[in-house]
Amino acid sequence: MPNSAWTEHRASAAPLVTAVIPCRNERGQISRCLESIFAQDEFPGGFEVIVADGLSDDGTRAILDEFAGREQRLRVIDNPGRITACAFNAAIRAARGRYIALLGAHARYAPDYLKSCLEVARATGADNVGGAMTAVGESFLQKAIAMAHHSAFSVGGARWHNAAYEGRADTVFGGFYQRSVFERIGLFDETLVRNQDDEFNLRLRRAGGQIWHSPRIRSWYHPRASLRALFRQYLQYGYWKVRVIRKHRRPASPRHLVPAAFVAALAFLPAAGIFYAPALGLWLGLIGFYLCGDLLAAALTARRSWKFFLPLAAVFPVYHFGYGIGFVAGLWDFCVRRRAPAQTFTGLTRSPAPLERA
Repeated sequence: MPNSAWTEHRASAAPLVTAVIPCRNERGQISRCLESIFAQDEFPGGFEVIVADGLSDDGTRAILDEFAGREQRLRVIDNPGRITACAFNAAIRAARGRYIALLGAHARYAPDYLKSCLEVARATGADNVGGAMTAVGESFLQKAIAMAHHSAFSVGGARWHNAAYEGRADTVFGGFYQRSVFERIGLFDETLVRNQDDEFNLRLRRAGGQIWHSPRIRSWYHPRASLRALFRQYLQYGYWKVRVIRKHRRPASPRHLVPAAFVAALAFLPAAGIFYAPALGLWLGLIGFYLCGDLLAAALTARRSWKFFLPLAAVFPVYHFGYGIGFVAGLWDFCVRRRAPAQTFTGLTRSPAPLERA
């Protein structure tokens, strides 16, 4: 059915907004997420919720079915692909709203979240809007990881990590899109296990679209609770970023290259020192410079609660080395060995990758 006929067919009964949630094995998170969504302030046109479940086997589906039994605005669909891009695309095809809000199961949302998204989208005319995702932790280490999430040192100054920032951005958490965006530039790239939203927003900006970040749009996100899980997350982000860069033949931002350059320098300068003695001094200087930056960033981030100083000094390198090592591995696989995405090495393949938003 042509797009115009499709829109006309649903216009009279369709909600204004469709909230999309990809999930897989989120038994501990999904109830809190859905409760915050169904507690949203009312606005003209209303909203529906579509959860794309990636064949959960931990009891998540029973929770979803229980919610669907009492909440008519909720629809649960299957996502046999079990990755986020497949979930987004299946839900977008099933959506009836004029606006599509992409949400995450690891977050809870302010009561005015959808209403604020709608107001900011209309006020700015942006194709995609998002806002202040505040990381919160429960355990001591998770609180440190949450603090690091908002530091410019950990993420290279990415604007969407700054809860107070208002203005244009490269990407935003989640994203509240005009439906016409998907009709104009297509859906998410299902060859990407990670970074599918970064790639989509890069594509959107290259097509002339505008992305807007506003502190009025508020949500709270629970980051990884262990250094191992955080390392794995950023290992995958770095790895799949190479696939995005290779596809578009340029990085979205120079900051995406810095961790890989740092890791590569640490690996190769000692070997170069065998043939060129000053390289070893440069290597030692690089380590010293990084340690000073790490300790300074930890001190600045922990200045209101010094008990987090040492954990933060350990957390920051996990961000950087995870992303950098993943990026170097991606260069080897995608650019040197020319491997297809489905052939990636253990730990970064489709099947084990947790289906999450952030």
